[in-house]
Amino acid sequence: MKRELEGIEIPGEHGARERTRRVVSAAFAEREPVPRRRSRKPLVAIIGAIVAGAGLLSPPVQAVFGGLRQVVGVQKAQPALFSLPAPGRLLVTADSGAWVVEQDGSKRLLGSYREASWSPFGAYVVATRRNELVALEPDGDVRWSLARSNVLFPRWTGTTTDTRIAYLSGTRLRVVGGDGRNDRPGCADSVALSPPEWRPGRGFILAFVASNGAINVYETERCKLLWRSQPGPQPHQLVWSRDGSRLLVFTENRLVTYRGRDGRATTRRLGGTGVAALASDGRLALVRTRGGNSDVLVEGRVRFSSPGAVPTPAWPPDASWLLVPLPQADQWVFIRAKGLSGLRAVSNLSNQFRSRSSPHVEGWCCAR
Repeated sequence: MKRELEGIEIPGEHGARERTRRVVSAAFAEREPVPRRRSRKPLVAIIGAIVAGAGLLSPPVQAVFGGLRQVVGVQKAQPALFSLPAPGRLLVTADSGAWVVEQDGSKRLLGSYREASWSPFGAYVVATRRNELVALEPDGDVRWSLARSNVLFPRWTGTTTDTRIAYLSGTRLRVVGGDGRNDRPGCADSVALSPPEWRPGRGFILAFVASNGAINVYETERCKLLWRSQPGPQPHQLVWSRDGSRLLVFTENRLVTYRGRDGRATTRRLGGTGVAALASDGRLALVRTRGGNSDVLVEGRVRFSSPGAVPTPAWPPDASWLLVPLPQADQWVFIRAKGLSGLRAVSNLSNQFRSRSSPHVEGWCCAR
């Protein structure tokens, strides 16, 4: 991993301002309501072992400016989302609420939820309203709900028989069983300023950022502190490696890699920030923003370029395509990531999801 990480350049600030606004809103929820929507999910995070690419990739596809309004987008995009190019189901949030999109393009509105995420195997969805945490079937039927103030950033982990959900209530970290029972504070000093991130593998081990910028890693069943970093700049992304042996922490101008078992750190200066997602087969998709333009790289090679900022991409379960959101253009771009080169673009997403703003992809999970 060290060799691949040293080859990654991540310039350009991306997303930190929006995350800060949401956290401040949470802390002062009694005076100032939290907005129903955000322009993009604050942080999504999965980076692990990076599989080196073999063979040639096609040249990067350029998005273009369209007309006098200077809208970023891909020309000749489809006017609607007729189908998904890969197996699985999308979980999407919009101003109208949370939606599940099937591979054939059919959509179901789950309800007026502002955030949502899949359970570990896609059997359920956890979603939030302002003062409620809700577990749902993918068809929208409610399994249970829990009233808590100003709920944010739900994250679900576990096995087929034993799961936990971490979330924030304001800035306080809490953990509840996947069946809605035994809701409790996450740990003794769990004031968090970012989404919590579960470590992959056995046990319920959680990383989060404290108010002083320190990374805290707890075994949540006993509330046992495993390690804590020194205070520092507020990170904007926490990312566990696939095997849980490393925790990658991105700040505005550096990447700190912590050893998972004891927090021993290695720091690299990056000169900027970025966002990334890891496929099920280990391939890395990295968004690099600099000079007002964004490049989407897969295994270190540019596959797509666009003016403006690009949110975190999404991989399907089989890692055959990559979904790249273009909120400025109200488009999604699907890039073929296996086999022959290919690209599909879809427009008019706001209308399809009954939303004032471009909808946000929360995850691309398992087929039925």
